[in-house]
Amino acid sequence: MDEADDRSVVKAVLQGKKEAFAVLVQRYQKPMYNLMFRSTRSAEDAADLAQEAFIRAYQKLDRFDPEKKFFPWLYTIGLNLARDFGRRKRGTGQWLPLRDTDQMEADPPAELEELDRRRMIDQVQAALMELSVEDREALMLRYHHERSMTELAEIFSVSLS
Repeated sequence: MDEADDRSVVKAVLQGKKEAFAVLVQRYQKPMYNLMFRSTRSAEDAADLAQEAFIRAYQKLDRFDPEKKFFPWLYTIGLNLARDFGRRKRGTGQWLPLRDTDQMEADPPAELEELDRRRMIDQVQAALMELSVEDREALMLRYHHERSMTELAEIFSVSLS
């Protein structure tokens, strides 16, 4: 995503072109939904929280520093919502497998390979769920979404070192 483009969209919204915010929603709705789904393990809750994150971003857009990148600012809002949700639901969260294991291939070697792959996915997912929201999201942002260390430092309000 082009940060200069994000800044121009933000500027347009702040100048009264409210419909321009839809560009930012379209651009970042998938990563925001994914963050919320990883935090809640519920499609319904994830959709609600992602929508709430965009509402809060819109309401606080005048506080956005145009010298900084938009995505880390938005993601921080999402992380705060995910943390709040986790505190409210503490002790009730369960993780879901990434894929349905009901359908296996007919070929036994392929079936065993698929079973091993799914077990590995489940083990990795279980290990990720043991981490705090911040640690889990830092790993996902860095290795799944290929975000820079500079962006991670900005999102989590820590020094680059």
